Amino acid sequence: MRIDQETIDRIKQAAEIADVIGDYVSLKKKGANLSACCPFHGEKTPSFSVSPAKGIYKCFGCGKAGDSVRFIMDIEGIGYGEALRHLAKKYGIEIQETKLTDEQLLAQNERESLLIALNYANSFYQKQLTQSDEGRAIGYSYFKERGFSDKTIKTFELGYSLESWDAFTKDALKNGYNLDILEKAGLSLRRTEGGDKVFDRFRNRVIFPIHNVSGKTIAFGARILKADKNQAKYLNSPETEVYHKSNVLYGIYQAKNAIRSKDVCYLVEGYTDVISLHQAGIENVVASSGTSLTLEQIRLISRFTQNVTVLYDGDAAGIKASLRGMDMILEEGLNVKLVVFPEGDDPDSYVRKIGSEAFTAHISEHATDFITFKAELFLQEAGKDPFKRAELIKDMVESISKIPDSIKRQVFFQKTAALMQMDEAILIAESNKITLERGKQREKDHQRESNRQRLQQDLPNNVVLQNHQAPPPIDNNGWMSFSEDDMGGVQEFYTSPQPVTPVNQPTNNTPLVPKQTAVKSYLALQEQECIRLLINHGTKEIDPDVAPGITLMQYVLGEIDGIMFSTPIYQEILNLCREHFLRGRVLDISFFVGHPNSNIQQETINLVSEQHSVSESWLKRHEIFVPTELDRLAEMAFTNILRLKKAVNEEQLKDLLAQIGQTKDANEQTRLLGLFMQAKEIEKQIAKELGNVVVR
Repeated sequence: MRIDQETIDRIKQAAEIADVIGDYVSLKKKGANLSACCPFHGEKTPSFSVSPAKGIYKCFGCGKAGDSVRFIMDIEGIGYGEALRHLAKKYGIEIQETKLTDEQLLAQNERESLLIALNYANSFYQKQLTQSDEGRAIGYSYFKERGFSDKTIKTFELGYSLESWDAFTKDALKNGYNLDILEKAGLSLRRTEGGDKVFDRFRNRVIFPIHNVSGKTIAFGARILKADKNQAKYLNSPETEVYHKSNVLYGIYQAKNAIRSKDVCYLVEGYTDVISLHQAGIENVVASSGTSLTLEQIRLISRFTQNVTVLYDGDAAGIKASLRGMDMILEEGLNVKLVVFPEGDDPDSYVRKIGSEAFTAHISEHATDFITFKAELFLQEAGKDPFKRAELIKDMVESISKIPDSIKRQVFFQKTAALMQMDEAILIAESNKITLERGKQREKDHQRESNRQRLQQDLPNNVVLQNHQAPPPIDNNGWMSFSEDDMGGVQEFYTSPQPVTPVNQPTNNTPLVPKQTAVKSYLALQEQECIRLLINHGTKEIDPDVAPGITLMQYVLGEIDGIMFSTPIYQEILNLCREHFLRGRVLDISFFVGHPNSNIQQETINLVSEQHSVSESWLKRHEIFVPTELDRLAEMAFTNILRLKKAVNEEQLKDLLAQIGQTKDANEQTRLLGLFMQAKEIEKQIAKELGNVVVR
């Protein structure tokens, strides 16, 4: 089904950009805009900007940009229609749809189909838990024994899968779901040996749905309740197009608002730890779902807070195995503390044993920074052995050296020096050595990859670059190798079977020359500025005192009538401005920001986004008035039009000179020279208006 345009307009109007993005990252006020660390790439200094007034976002680091609908598409990896449905659900807007054609149905996003199937499975398992005799007797009873209330069961959408081999698959197929999609979603399995058989992945297990940040079901964890040595205790969904376990934290959807408000995230290991703490009122808690902590999971936490407290059970071996993840947290610039519970207890059992208030008090009293925790954990083991102590100190210095903030590093060096009774300068010197070696390795890796990409760009299209541990000898089949010095690491490329002579083939004595970065021409820059003014200020009056009622759009279109832009995207936008103006409509920013053509939308946001803004303090505190573009609108438009005409005229002069040099006809040369002199006269007039000096 297709969403009608009126509903789309209502959704876009309701979807405030700051509110939509605020569900995924913590936004901070920065002048008229809001800022955060970009959710699309790893960074420690915020370069992600949100403009509530313009309804757009832009990352000045990775270039991601768009409106509220585009943000949902990018962050969730879903199509336009599914993003609109997501926002409609968030704002309680009823969707009016029109029927799709067969061709449109076939073109629907497979990812969206997977999410729909997973959502259906989630509803099915919840229904079995409370409405089937088997579910109530086994699954519901188990959750009640764990102390989970009906409200908690509903909050986490817990369910149950029947013991039957194909109960879910039969039900889904009966309701029109495609078997291929059910397989790709990890819900059904098909076995062809001995006849085509289809059965459910999850059978006779309690179900823990796994949600993404926006609350969509993307996978399941399932626990078996009866003792069976032939089956794993926990069974999880396989990796799919919508589920990558290294990117997901269990409970993040239920916890994100509490994490943001309390400014700390509690990190535990299991599903029941999360659920028990949440029920006890400690809602800012997530789990790594039984996997080692990953960089993606850490960055997911950093969207909502810079503070992480890891809650461990009393298993010393498990604690030591998990310490690598703490280094990763430090390296991402987050503040990490650790809490250990009495031996034999985990967060789930301990909170049920002592209650939420005592549990919170235990965390406050026993939370220890990572460096101190590490020292105390290994000091007893090292004892008086100098070699073990030296290894421990070096390990601690390596952890501290990963902290990006220099002040925090200094504080921890002081603390470690006191703990280990060592000279602080020695620790800092060792850290500098580690940092230098790490930097050299990064530079080497970067150079190797840069050289590989550069070589690939310079080779013909039918040459495929590959990495190999060692180069094979040059032979007649097209294999060629280059030295470590030339390539920053041994690299090879393989050509097609036909004889191919690579352009600018490098040799051991010929260094690679990087391609030049494309630079916009003067004409393209003036076209860009013209479009920027039209998008930003087209609806504004050019000069209310001199020409009341005349918009900048009307003025500019009148002055550049007949000019065609050389840059396709700018010509396309200019055409839209002209077409709508002739119909009596002056286009504003919202039209271009919400345009279905992603190229137009992207270019618009690039043109209207401002990375820096003038502080309000200049006027309020220092009484310094800084004129805005609106204050100088007439001057800016006039200057841009002159410069644009100057650039167009220069291109015409070049073209005329080329034609004069190519023609041998005397009459044609005379005509072209006449046109050339006219263009030169125009150049002088424009230069005079701009205050330029023309010497030729």
